[in-house]
Amino acid sequence: MAPQGAGAIHVHPDGGFVYVTNRTFPASGPGARVVAPGGENSVAVFAIDQTTGEPDRIQNIDGRGIQLRTFGIDPSGRMLAVASILSAADGTLPAGITVLRIGADGRLTFARKYDVEVGDKQQFWSGMVTLG
Repeated sequence: MAPQGAGAIHVHPDGGFVYVTNRTFPASGPGARVVAPGGENSVAVFAIDQTTGEPDRIQNIDGRGIQLRTFGIDPSGRMLAVASILSAADGTLPAGITVLRIGADGRLTFARKYDVEVGDKQQFWSGMVTLG
């Protein structure tokens, strides 16, 4: 079983959904760049019961990167951007920012991944800023 950790937690602007990142700790110890077998790097989506406040997991979507850490939701509630902070040692999976569309039902669909060259370093933070 791969060691897992949680990342940031954000509530959708309408209050109906909660999002959290799951991240696998890389195999071979600190600074490793090999994905741990059986691990998950995803965003989990929970619908919130408006009467009881209870969460119900409705989706896990692959974040297309290693060690998903921070993410942001745009103020309109239509897009989510999540950072994967490490690149794979063999270069097959670069660090980056994955952009996901948020549907009316709170579920996420892949829109695009922007690769970020980090070499043997890591990208630690990402988010969204409203411009204009």
